[in-house]
Formats: sequence, structure tokens, C-alpha cells
Amino acid sequence: MTVTRWGIIGPGRIARNFANGLSEAPSGELVAIASRAAERRAEFGDAFGVATDMRFDSYEALVACGDVDAVYIATPHPFHAELSIMALRAGKAVLSEKPAGMNAAEVVAVTEVATETGRFFMEGYMYRCHPQIARVIELIRAGEIGEVVHLQARFGFNAPFNPASRLYDHALGGGGILDVGGYTVSLARLIAGVSTGKDFAEPATLRGVGVMAPSGVDQVAHALLSFPSGMTAEIATAVGRAMDNRAVIEGTKGRIVLDDPWMPGRDKGPSDGVIHITVGGETRTETLANPQMLFAFEAELASRAIADGLKQAPHPAMSHADSIGNAHAVDAWRAEVGYVTAPEVPATNRKLPGVVPAGLPSMPKLKLEGVDLPVSQLILGCDNRNTIAEGAVVWDAWIEAGGNAFDTAFVYGGGRHEAVLGQWIAARGVAKDIVVVGKGAHSPYCTPRAIGIQLAMSLERLGLDRVPVYIMHRDNPDVPVGEFVDALNDLHKAGRIGIFGGSNWSPARLAEANAYAAANGLQPMRILNNNLSLAVMEKPVWAGCITSNTPETLAFLRESGTIHLSWSAQARGYFLPEALRNRLPEDTAPETCFGSAANAERRRRAEELAAERGVSAHNVATAWVLAQSFPSFALIGPRSPGEIVSTLPALGLDLTPAEVAWLNLEAEGR
Repeated sequence: MTVTRWGIIGPGRIARNFANGLSEAPSGELVAIASRAAERRAEFGDAFGVATDMRFDSYEALVACGDVDAVYIATPHPFHAELSIMALRAGKAVLSEKPAGMNAAEVVAVTEVATETGRFFMEGYMYRCHPQIARVIELIRAGEIGEVVHLQARFGFNAPFNPASRLYDHALGGGGILDVGGYTVSLARLIAGVSTGKDFAEPATLRGVGVMAPSGVDQVAHALLSFPSGMTAEIATAVGRAMDNRAVIEGTKGRIVLDDPWMPGRDKGPSDGVIHITVGGETRTETLANPQMLFAFEAELASRAIADGLKQAPHPAMSHADSIGNAHAVDAWRAEVGYVTAPEVPATNRKLPGVVPAGLPSMPKLKLEGVDLPVSQLILGCDNRNTIAEGAVVWDAWIEAGGNAFDTAFVYGGGRHEAVLGQWIAARGVAKDIVVVGKGAHSPYCTPRAIGIQLAMSLERLGLDRVPVYIMHRDNPDVPVGEFVDALNDLHKAGRIGIFGGSNWSPARLAEANAYAAANGLQPMRILNNNLSLAVMEKPVWAGCITSNTPETLAFLRESGTIHLSWSAQARGYFLPEALRNRLPEDTAPETCFGSAANAERRRRAEELAAERGVSAHNVATAWVLAQSFPSFALIGPRSPGEIVSTLPALGLDLTPAEVAWLNLEAEGR
């Protein structure tokens, strides 16, 4: 039998529990520990028989050790994601204590690195590994209590307020929700899922209230959840109040009560599970007797899964998707009670290293007259991050990948997205190192006067004096084009914008604007920001949208040398594998907006070329945009570092003019 050799980072109380569990797990053994504290290394190492040469004073040394197969991470919450990524990049399997990250964005980043590196990753909700949870699932799926309609779960204890305690320290992610509230969330999601034949389900709504400690973390928190099936849940957590820590599952025929859903036999065995099932007014009690301590089940499950070559934990332990969903729900609960974590505060937000692998293709940059910095040919869309904690994970990865251009707009998120990007720019001090593409004057406020008013507000949100690239978000044909050109030139002369252009403008209207500029000695509109993708937009994604993939527009761009910044350059995922395409609302989904026989042939050709080049059709479609004979940039909208990484192979493709024409059905051969 293959035995998984474990190293522990952060040998504290919870690590002691896991080490005890490993001692009862036939598939795993503890061989190494890492701590910066010599006294802790000695005490823990002696207690568990760790060889002195396997007691490391740095985490980096432990994950580099060839005699360690897997790493258990038991440090305070803020370091779980960073250390998980470090261990995964070093080729180790990882079991991380909950929470896997301080927010969902960090959990997504960790699981993406696990997938990319092909290593096992699991978030350590040990109660999910105990036999009583498997038995509850069995009872529910057998219809023992009928249709599940409600769940009540609490996990709280009373620790007096102490600002120096980890439980109340804001910098260490204290508070009930992050410490033990995730248990109640995960049980509600689990039961909502298995009651409808799935592994888990996400709440449709979550409403919460709480009591905040003086240190800014939640001391007590309650939440009400509803699920698409109609099931509801009432959950609570606390670090400052003792609670009745049972779980009650109500069904149309009866109920299930778990006396100790979370910690049966935590420190030592037996870890007997006691389940009360009431049906028709009669109650029976099932006792799942087991001499092992609680963590033995988790230690054995993870050790066996790693030895068997699995990349994720088997249900009901936490899969990647389960951990991500749980983190989203925990984020929502924190937001409801007003708990702002350290990563969500600009002054304390820090980089999450290692999310981008080494050896990526270099990011091509083009020098544009009137812009001080060369501009990365891929431009990152910033229309989807609501907090700096969410945004920083992606934007730091973009810088690490070689990108320096960021696209934003006055209307994105009602201004929230510009403000969050501005927080990140200030926190990282990168204002002089990046190129911000700003947009304004979206319909119905597409007037010359609105441009300056909205720009002033955008610059204030962004914390900038100017944007090097400015684009009108829409055109308004009812306004004489010269009035727009005059307004843009006034802002250019005032030093508020650099080069400028229009989004969703027709080539004829752009040419008319530039004729006016030439006749009056003014700066022209040098940029067209329409949709340009290998798939032709058959139905406008939004009202007023225009495609540039027409023979007439492509000819205009080639002849005039106009700079083109393409939005939705990847056709909203039209070139992704079929299983990944339809994750958007139906009215703006790839097949809705780009579906046609001609585009299906373009996709087939992209797939053919991708197979030859060892990349994805998605990469080929992106490379097609960049390979145009005019200055061409592609705006992309990744929601995570992994989506950035999956796009970058496009940069290594060097499509010939013949391939560019063939892919777009302009030629039969290449």
C-alpha cells in the first residue's frame, strides 16, 4: 500500500488534531513540520516523532523537500491561499484548513493552480469526512423524511473579547463567520444539494444580521438562506456567545437531528455519531460507533485520495466547486453583517503570489503615438470586480503576466468598478506604469457636455489626473460630429485625455469626424472600439453595438491605419468547448449573438488549426484579432488568474496573412 508522506505548516492546536488523526490513518504518515518558532518546532516534533532534520524553519524549505508528498496548512486564515499556492507550485498535494481563502477570489485562484499543476487540493472541513454525514445523505436520498424543506444549524462558542486573540484579530481574519460559520453554510448547501440529487446547491438569497466586536470582526452572526428548490435554512455562528450546536433537518415526513454535527471526538476517540430520525411522531436513534478520533477520517480520506492519484476529494468532502460556492456564500454573509476583511481594505490588501506560472509567452506591446508607454496588445476589461479583494487577485496577475493596459468606463457597476480599480492603482503605486483606457458618454447621456462632466467623475474615482486613452462609449448621430470633436480636443488640450476615439461608431461617422478635425487643425479620433472577433456578431450583444468584422470596415481599418480596440474579442466564449459556452444569460449567450452557419465554419477552422498548433480554438480566435494588418488590440474580460493564463497561449501563435484570411472565410486555402 502506498503511504502519503505529510508535512505540516503551522504546528498549532488544529495541526495537533490532524497529526493525531494521521497516527490513526493507515494511508498517511507525518514526516515533516515547518514553523518559524524554534520552540514550537521542538515541542511539536518531539510529540509526534518527527526527525530533527525534517523540522524546517521555513515553509519554502518544507515544500521543497523531496521526501514530502503532501502538505497540511494550519496557519491563521490570511495565509491559507498563499501557502497552498506555494505548495502546489512546488509539486505537493495540499489539504488546507478552512477557509481556503479570505474570499471567493482567493479560493478560485487556489483551485485554478491545483488544476493547472495537476495536484490534489482539498479544503479541510473535517466534519464532511465523518461517517455520520454520509449516513445523513443516505437517509435524505432514500426519502426517509420526505422532501427537505428547512435546515437549522448553529456553531458558536463564547470566547471573551480579547483584541490580541486570533479569534478577534482583524488582521488574522477573526470572527465567527470565517472561523466556524463556514461549517453551517457548507451543511446548508450540502443538504440543499443532496435533497435535489446534486452534491450541493447555491443559495438564491442570503440575508444576515450580526453583532460586531470592537476590533471589526463579527462576534455573533445569523443568516437566513433560501434555495432554488424551495428549501430554507436558518444558520448562526459566534465566537462570543455559546450556542446550541445541533443541526436539525426538517422534511415533509419528519426530521433528522444531529447532536454533534461538527466535532464528535475532536481531540480523541471515540467519535461516535448520534442521529435522531423522527417519522410519523416516532423517533429512533442511530449511533455510528467508531473508536477513532474525528480527524482520522479526514486524514485517511485525503491520504488515500492522493495515493490513488485523485486531484479532488470525493463527495461529501469538499470539491473545488464546493469550496468556491461556500466562499461566495460566506462573502455574502460577511457583507450582510458589515464585516470588511483586511484584503478588502486598500491599505492592507496584499498580493497573492504565484497565481501565474513561470514561462508564459511574452506579452506583445505596441507603441502608439501620443501614449507615453507601449501598450499591451491584450487589454484587461475591469467591469466585473466589486471589491479590491476581488480585483487585486486578477489585476496583480495581469501585471505579473506582462499586461499593462486596463479598460474601464463611467457606467461600469454604477461607478463602483472605477472606484475599486482606483483603490488598487493607489495601493500598488502603479499609476505611471499602466495604461488606463477610460470610456464615457454612454447613451442616453451621449452629448458633448456629458463627456467632460463624466470624465471628471471618472478621474476622481480612479485617482488619476488624466487617462492616456479615452473613448466615447457610444455615438449619437443626432449631434453634429464636429461638436464631439471639439469637446474631445478641449479635454486633450487641458491634459485630461491623451489619444481618443469612439466605441460602436460606424467607419463613415469616424471618417466624417476626422475630416472635420483635419479642416480645423484639431486632433483626430484615432481609435475605433467596436466588436471585432473571428465570429461575426449576428445579433447585437447590447442595443447600439456594431461589429467591425465586415469587409467594408476591415478595408477601412487597413487603409486608414486606424487603431482598433476590440471588445468581446473572444466572442463571449463562442470558441470555447461546448460545455463551457453557455454560462451567460440566454439573450447575450455566444450562440444567441454569434450563432450562424458561417461562424460555425469559422469555429471548425479554428479548431482544426488549434489541433495542429497544440492550443485551443479560443486561443486561435484571440490570435486572429491580434494578427490584423492594422494596429489591433483585444479587450478580454477574465474573472480569475486562471482565465488569464488560459488566454495567453494565443500570444505564442504567429498567424500568417493567409491563415488570417482562411480563418475568416476570405480564402479556401492557407
